Amino acid sequence: MTRHDVVVIGAGNAGVSLAARLLRVGAKDVAVISPDRPHLFRPLLNYVAGGQATLSELTRSTASVVPAGCTWIRDRAVAVHPDEREVELGDGRRVGYGDLVLAPGMEEDLDAVPGLAAAMRAGWSLTAHVEDQAPALWEAIDGMTRGRVVFTIPPEPSPCGGTALKPLFLAADLWRDRGVLRDMDIHLVTPFSDVLDVPFVDGELSARLGELGVIVHRQARVASVDHGECTVTLDGPTGTVLDAVDLAVVVPPYRGRAWLEPLARPGTSGLVDVDPETLAHRSAPRVWSLGDAAAIETRSSGGALRRQVEILADNIARSRLGQSLRRYDGYTIIPVTLDRRRLLLAEFDRSGAQAPTTSLVDLTVPRRALWLFDRYVEPVLYFRALLRGRLIP
Repeated sequence: MTRHDVVVIGAGNAGVSLAARLLRVGAKDVAVISPDRPHLFRPLLNYVAGGQATLSELTRSTASVVPAGCTWIRDRAVAVHPDEREVELGDGRRVGYGDLVLAPGMEEDLDAVPGLAAAMRAGWSLTAHVEDQAPALWEAIDGMTRGRVVFTIPPEPSPCGGTALKPLFLAADLWRDRGVLRDMDIHLVTPFSDVLDVPFVDGELSARLGELGVIVHRQARVASVDHGECTVTLDGPTGTVLDAVDLAVVVPPYRGRAWLEPLARPGTSGLVDVDPETLAHRSAPRVWSLGDAAAIETRSSGGALRRQVEILADNIARSRLGQSLRRYDGYTIIPVTLDRRRLLLAEFDRSGAQAPTTSLVDLTVPRRALWLFDRYVEPVLYFRALLRGRLIP
């Protein structure tokens, strides 16, 4: 059995960024456990679905993003044994740890919506949240000139759930430019009482949806999908059944990894039971979690991860020195395109209060500069800075 000072499970944004940050601040023995699979800059998937990016732009090999000086264990984790401070791998080996960070992300729970898996296999239902469906979603959107389309915002927890609005606005703007928007019957299903339940941007979003003629079903979620009948049944105040649907853009429900259930918080769809402020597990010593896998009581986003990576790297060192731990206020960010050229940013903390990172400009106002930054600059910063452990405000 091998043993490492810090073991990180997961080689996505959370795992790689944290491993790199730990090495940058002086950790000497960091290992990352992950199979050899493509590494994705997932925020660009929405632009793939909108015809503004390609999969090749957001995809790298895991080997290219694992930090230099980090041990890469090319296998999947299947269990954690906190009493022994060991991680069990798929091939039966065990890896010991001094501190363990759980960052495996979440997994789609297609079975939670009856009929959704079958509809996705048939290509009638698609989502930008699943990488191999994003290009097909763009083909469907690009080829439509009339029909009924249903878009959804997923219930929490979900990876960057609010950004599911991007494909809707990108598609609707495209159809408007082509002169076919009047022939499209567009529906948005949201689990919130308003569009996102973020008051300082909901007005702007509602107004834009109204301009585009989008029918919004609030406090609703997809209960089932019938591929044969082309219907989408909603679970909400009115129990609506949408029939004759041509395209159902349904973000599936998500849940934590099943093998982490012993470390999960009840009632959180399997998310790791950490103190949402310190990111330390509530009962397993020297176990931590961040990102999509962690029950941190805020909405998932890449911007949230930046704060979490900084704080967690510090807290691992502080806990060993017996110092008080830093606190994470739940800062997160939702970037939303309003059309194919402009974007706004909603920044808020765990309480829902607005938490802007700059006072120089109002980022809740849709701007072309913000779209350019989100589409072109952010991916460069991600691969060249964040995945190398550098802090970007």
